[in-house]
Amino acid sequence: MTSTLLSDANAAQRLSGLLESAMDAIVSCDDTQKIVLYNRAAEKTFGWSAEEALGQTLELLIPSRFHRLHGQQVRRFGATGTTSRRMGDNTVLYARRKNGDEFPIDASISQLNTPDGKLYTVILRDITERVRAREELAAFASESAGVREQEKSRMARELHDELAQSLTAAKMDAIWLRDHLPRDAEAQSKIATMLLMLDTCVASVRRIAADLRPLVLDDLGLVPALEWVVQNFNQRTGVPCELIVDEALELEEPFATGVFRIVQESLQNVAKHAEARHVEVELKAQGDYLLLRVQDDGIGFRPSDPRKPQSLGLVGLRERAQLMRGELRVDSSPGAGTRVEAKIPTLRAEA
Repeated sequence: MTSTLLSDANAAQRLSGLLESAMDAIVSCDDTQKIVLYNRAAEKTFGWSAEEALGQTLELLIPSRFHRLHGQQVRRFGATGTTSRRMGDNTVLYARRKNGDEFPIDASISQLNTPDGKLYTVILRDITERVRAREELAAFASESAGVREQEKSRMARELHDELAQSLTAAKMDAIWLRDHLPRDAEAQSKIATMLLMLDTCVASVRRIAADLRPLVLDDLGLVPALEWVVQNFNQRTGVPCELIVDEALELEEPFATGVFRIVQESLQNVAKHAEARHVEVELKAQGDYLLLRVQDDGIGFRPSDPRKPQSLGLVGLRERAQLMRGELRVDSSPGAGTRVEAKIPTLRAEA
């Protein structure tokens, strides 16, 4: 018996040593959310000493606005019977220090049934530096995207205002030659060929300029630009495309350009791959978010196909949504079409 007691004491001592030497904060609480374990890393992370934290509810470490939601999530987790899981999925979680400061964390939670009831243990680490680096990278990417759009706009205007105008002037001169030269069959044939080539060049220049940056987006705003891209899609593919949007909707940059590009690239994907008979584009404001949907009734694809979710087209769409701190989801199945949905926070939602 004495040997067993010594063995239990040694095991408890080793466990205590492991907990105290852990680099991550470890906090355990009972069924009533009372803190029953709080290691040294937790003291450094939160600022509360073990004496101050033990016996307090876990809400001591959580920002007040998350108290109710946290309680609901813990109860749901307890009901699942799952041994452990990462907390927050893809959402950044926040905790609170003794001085009231909030900070982002990465955390996992586990549950254990004991003779004294259920025990929940959270292992977490402060990821302030990681989040700051991610935000700086996102800001840099957003600025870079803005610079690219400005350069595209400049090139589009030069193509439209200079090259297209010069080609149009050359066409007018060719028409003058056609009308004033003697009726020489060979000369008239050459001039007709020149006029055809000039028409093709003008159309190509205008198409390239519009693809670079449709001037209607800068001159008239997002809704007319969406109407233009939908009409252009109809003309090129012959597939009916319905636009559902509030005519009074006005967006500032970078939202206007970002939304336009997502719609433009989604329709390009439909034209290339979907074999659709009908397409719907919907944009609406819902609270502090913009909701964008592009849906077709085409052949669809299997999301489990590793080539599809990582294709350049879908990756580009997700990157554009992420540049606006939004999220984009693609739902599809063979024979049931494809739906692209983006949820983008406005400036007020970001704040």
